[in-house]
Amino acid sequence: MKHQNILVLGGSGFLGGHVVTRLAATGRRVTLVSRQRQRARRLFLLPMVDVVQADVYDPTVLTHLLAGHDAAINLVGTLHSGGGNPYGAGFARAHVELPRELIRACQKAQVARVLHVSALGAAADAPSMYLRSKADGEAAILGQPGIEATVFRPGVLFGEDDRFLNLFARMQRFLPLVPLAGASARFQPLSVLDAANALVTALDERATFGKRYELVGPSVYTLAELVRLIGQATHHPRAILPLPNALGRLQALLLEWLPGGLMSRDNLDSMRVDCVASGILPGIDAPELLGRAGWHPMRIEQFALDQFVNGAARTHFDRWRARAHR
Repeated sequence: MKHQNILVLGGSGFLGGHVVTRLAATGRRVTLVSRQRQRARRLFLLPMVDVVQADVYDPTVLTHLLAGHDAAINLVGTLHSGGGNPYGAGFARAHVELPRELIRACQKAQVARVLHVSALGAAADAPSMYLRSKADGEAAILGQPGIEATVFRPGVLFGEDDRFLNLFARMQRFLPLVPLAGASARFQPLSVLDAANALVTALDERATFGKRYELVGPSVYTLAELVRLIGQATHHPRAILPLPNALGRLQALLLEWLPGGLMSRDNLDSMRVDCVASGILPGIDAPELLGRAGWHPMRIEQFALDQFVNGAARTHFDRWRARAHR
């Protein structure tokens, strides 16, 4: 069965925008739901995409939105929350309660197919509230009666409008050195285009039903190595000052109070777990996620050259055509 009418929650975010773009490019009709419609304004002109403003946390509204759709994709997530045990109310609401209500609404509306985005390293005993809440969200999705669910665990995603690499590019443009908490933390970055393609490819693949997949790139780097790579690509290389744990937590505490939510102590706790493939769950290179053209992941060095050196300013559709060699 080809799933043609897709309801997307959280589609105005970084990954969500690329998923919606890819869905539209494959000829599917998409309803993107956002609490603030203007946040998705860059997607207004996409063919086959309807952007709706609604409160997805209202179970009645959620059930109503699902009418006429044959699949749902949940990309809602937050990096910040107040404290709590095992996690704060913000994490509980976005990562656990919403997935639970989505499944109930799908069961009522008889929408069987659900894709859900979790996080690499999610576990009930993880060191951060973020990762513990993501694990409970997975439990709310998988194994539910009448639901054919697939869970994705992305690591760090990079792309032209990311908040990760672009932050370090700005820091090295304006600071004489980079004080860096978690400098030795390990990451396996993946292009957001590859992540979006994996989700869309999985949508109609029965082999993905009931499974979890780790979405990571081809190479592992420490955080310091990534910062250094971006500094070199932007021609603003700066000395990196690795911070000991106590100073790193102080830095994170100070950043919690600044606009934009650049860093929190809980983010730092998440970095105590290497954000790399576990080797236990299948990855993006599983046959059912490869797609017809196979998997040729973008390397972060390639992205840095394109984004920061060549300064390419192509649209999402241009980038998809380039990746497809068209």
